[in-house]
Amino acid sequence: MCKETFLRLPEEKRERFLDAAWAEFTEVKFAEVSINQIVRRAGVPRGSFYQYFADKADLFGYLLGAVRDRFTENYREILKACGGNLFETQIRCFDVFSKREREATEPMLERCIQIMRINPGMDVRKLMPHMPASVLLEKVQTELDLTAFRRRDPEFIWQVFNLTLLALGSSLMDSLVCPEREAEYRQRLLSHLEIIQHGALDAAD
Repeated sequence: MCKETFLRLPEEKRERFLDAAWAEFTEVKFAEVSINQIVRRAGVPRGSFYQYFADKADLFGYLLGAVRDRFTENYREILKACGGNLFETQIRCFDVFSKREREATEPMLERCIQIMRINPGMDVRKLMPHMPASVLLEKVQTELDLTAFRRRDPEFIWQVFNLTLLALGSSLMDSLVCPEREAEYRQRLLSHLEIIQHGALDAAD
């Protein structure tokens, strides 16, 4: 989380610093990100960095927080456009956030996609702990159509929502790492969602 010193900066200086940080994080792997490069790009003394953030992981979490907020807005918009259908929403999200519809992806999310591509296997949840799926569900649940759910208690809704998000996240991450196999990962997502939606066993059994 950023320090109060950073929030008190003039907007132009704050934006210049964040642009410099995004540039560094989207060009090299997280392990190779250089604080020296960030402050050089931003045109600020190195000591200023530690007045703004504790370390590069702290800064990275702040950047991802902005992505999180925009993703939440986009997800709600997609869910609403899909009539509240959770399963259609996850497929639509895959298409929007993969290169299938890259022109529809916002610059901030495009930056996050680039970070995921150059850091395969990175678990962003460890760097963004304040946005579990339960919080996302709270923020979008008013748009969710529950009429077809066989149960509507909060725990059941949460479990279904979480499972579909895990399926989306896995397929999307693989697609970003290996875009040439995007169609394969999209089909895998469809299969996983079908199993979640209808179950693995015949109703007669």
